[in-house]
Parts: sequence; structure tokens; C-alpha cells
Amino acid sequence: MRIALTGGGTGGHLFPIIAVAREIKKVVEQSIVQIPPDKIGPVEFIFIGPQTVGEEVLAQEGIEHKKIMAGKLRRYPSLQNIADIFKMPIGLLQALWHLFFFMPNVVFSKGGFGSVPVVLAAWLFRIPILIHESDAVPGVANSFGAKFSTRIAIAFNEAGKYLPPQKVALTGNPVRTILLSGDKEKAKTLFGLTGLKSVILILGGSQGAQALNEVIAASLLSLLSRCEIIHQCGPDNEEAIKTLLNNKLPDSYHLYPFLNEEQMREALAAADMVISRAGAGSIAEISVLGKPSILIPLPNAAADHQNINANEFARYGATLVLEQMNLTPNLLQNRIFALLDNPDLLKKMGNNAKQFNPPDAAQKIAQEILTIAKW
Repeated sequence: MRIALTGGGTGGHLFPIIAVAREIKKVVEQSIVQIPPDKIGPVEFIFIGPQTVGEEVLAQEGIEHKKIMAGKLRRYPSLQNIADIFKMPIGLLQALWHLFFFMPNVVFSKGGFGSVPVVLAAWLFRIPILIHESDAVPGVANSFGAKFSTRIAIAFNEAGKYLPPQKVALTGNPVRTILLSGDKEKAKTLFGLTGLKSVILILGGSQGAQALNEVIAASLLSLLSRCEIIHQCGPDNEEAIKTLLNNKLPDSYHLYPFLNEEQMREALAAADMVISRAGAGSIAEISVLGKPSILIPLPNAAADHQNINANEFARYGATLVLEQMNLTPNLLQNRIFALLDNPDLLKKMGNNAKQFNPPDAAQKIAQEILTIAKW
């Protein structure tokens, strides 16, 4: 069995792919699906796409990365659109080349601009395609890819309105199971936590969030009077935050450009509350782990999908949504302290969060992939 994986260049695309790939291996090894005797054997994977956040995870999984050029499909005018026009046909030729020599039974696409050449090449080779849409409103790549796909997995019911209904299966967003096994005591050692204050985990996504980072820096001393903070700021923002703090990081403030799997697992275990952008992957992790949260949607996200994601989650009573345009250090501090002062509400938010995203989403998608691969 050969499976090609593809997606855009962010952690929001890659980490769900890793979750599904791991689940496929587990499903096959444990014979959770019926496999014809003449088809029993190891599953081979390749990832075809642009340079991506989390390259080291692909290597750890033994998944070879075949890099291709990919032009971003922007919804807004930009001079970069001109340059990217020329990348698209080159990326398609590269994808055709890699697929020809690997010739998978199925392609699993997580969407994003990096997936478009691979999905189109797979369709030309008549390879079955399953795409997964994380957000409440499908992105440009998946809206395009839906025309060529065999099956479409979605995480939000809302997304089904924009996609061919006969192809759609509601699965939820896949979460890496390794993130579910964190330990608060291990987190204390890993991050140097005292355990004397509430722990706030701040996530701007794998690429960080500059506006969120600036508000955190401005309110940091006040927050640290009651909290310890683990902050994933994004590789491009680390030095800027250090400059804002005069290169003096307080003892209770633990700044990281990017959290690897072990760090993310333990940080989520330690967190009493998560403050995050409203990417679908982050919401899924918050949901499965039952963490109360404050979500600050990215205001210029395509089709306003982060705001829609956040409000869908908020309908469950699982999170507090703050708009970035209204965000000030005082407002953020007041909302955090108000929640910390109400432990019953925090517990209720965490319980409500667990109802949002099914914990077995990766297994559902794995089974869909193996079904259309026609063992």
C-alpha cells in the first residue's frame, strides 16, 4: 500500500497529516479494517509539497519529503500573484514526476496552496483523492480540489454547505494522539515551572502572531503576578519580543519560537487555560484535551474563517472570543483574571470543549483513506 500525502507549508496542515499517517499505520497493524490476505504488507508514505514547518517530524516518521514549487492562491490583489503564476505549472510537472515513480494507491490532501499541483496531478493519473477541510469555510485550495476528489472529510458542519454533498463525510479534525499523554509533573521539569501559580499557554500558531505577541509583552508583568506563562511566539517574532522586554525575560515567562511535540504535549498538560489564534488545528487540540480558552481570531484570515471557527466553538460554551481590533493589554488581563477567579466556569468550559471535536477523527479519516484506496 502506497499513500501520498500533501498540504500547505504550515503546521496547521502538516500536523493533522502526521496524525492521520500514524493512525493508518495503527489501523493496518491492528487489523482494524479488513485487509485482503494478498494485500497485507507495510504502508509506504511520501509527502509531496513545499518546504514546511515541522520537517523534522516527517523525518522522524520515516516519510520522505519530495519538495515542489507551489504558487499561493490569494483572494486579494498582490504582485506576488504574478510570480506565483509561473510556479504553478512547474509545481504540476514536479508533482507528476514524483507521483509517476511512486504511483500511490491514494492521495491524502490537507489543503493549502502546496496541495494544488499534487491534487491535479493525481487526478490526471486517475489516483483516488481524499481531501480534508479543517475550517468552517473551505479554503481556495480545497474548493478547487473538491472538483477532483473522490471523498471530502470535514471538521465543521458549516463547511458542508460549500462542498459537493455526495462526497462529504463529517469526521472532525485529526489530533496527534501523542499530545494526549502529557504529564503536569514532567511539564514542571521541562519548563521549570514552580507549580505555585496558574499556567497560561499562549499559542499564535506555528508561525506566531505579532499583534497577540505585542499585547502579551505589554501586559506581561501584570499577568505574571498571578500566572506562569508558556508562550509559543513564532520563529520570526522571538527577537522582537526579547527587544520589547529589553532582553530580560522574567523567571515565570517561558518563551519559545516553536514548541516541538514533546514540549507541546507537556505544555498542554500543564495549562490551566490556553490563549490562541482560532486555527482549526489549535481548536481541535484545545477541544480534545478539554482546556478552557480565549480565542483571538486572525482578522485578515481568508474568508474570515478563523472568526467563524471561533464562534462555532463558542456556541458550545467552550471559549471566550476576543476581537483583535478591540484587544488591549488591560482587556486581556481582565478577561484572564476574571476566568481564573471563577474555577467553576473554567471547569464547565473545559467540559464543553470536549464535546466539540471527536477524539477519533484521525481514525475515521484513516479508514476513509483505506476504503477508497481499494486494498
